[in-house]
Amino acid sequence: MQETRQGSVTLVLGGVRSGKSRYAQQLAEQSRRVMFVATAKISDDEMQRKIERHREERPAGWTTVEEPLDLTRVLVHHQTDCDVMVVDCLTIFAANLLEEEGENDEAIEQRIERFCAALQSAGCSVVLVSNEVGSGVVPAYPLGRRYRDLLGEINQRVARVADDVVLMVAGLPLALKGHLEVTL
Repeated sequence: MQETRQGSVTLVLGGVRSGKSRYAQQLAEQSRRVMFVATAKISDDEMQRKIERHREERPAGWTTVEEPLDLTRVLVHHQTDCDVMVVDCLTIFAANLLEEEGENDEAIEQRIERFCAALQSAGCSVVLVSNEVGSGVVPAYPLGRRYRDLLGEINQRVARVADDVVLMVAGLPLALKGHLEVTL
């Protein structure tokens, strides 16, 4: 298992049900003070059940912050409250950006830029989870294509500032950037 280093940024990418969240949680469990930042909002019964399941899977001693949109504020204000901050996930964050900002590309760009800058100067280690959507089917609708493009851009920008980037495939971590020690 890879260990998070003081102030390091790790991006964990992968497809749906590839083990991303589980891997991020295992990284964070090595630290004493963990903050979990959840970006999901309850939108229907299925999402509510998923959120409840994720809450139950997290260790009781972790602090949870539910923030769908302002990840920069959370990182800046809480970076000294924890050793590791887990952000799960950028996939839903991208959808929240589109919902909040609509066609305002400048506002979206500013939010992403501020978040990446905050990541680079974070006082704690940060582990971010995101889906890799670049290998999938091209969405049939314009909004789906815009979402896919936005998430791909966010992933690329975060990967550039990250110390480590891990791709999860069938529950197995593959190092794309940085250092990865695997113990199975």
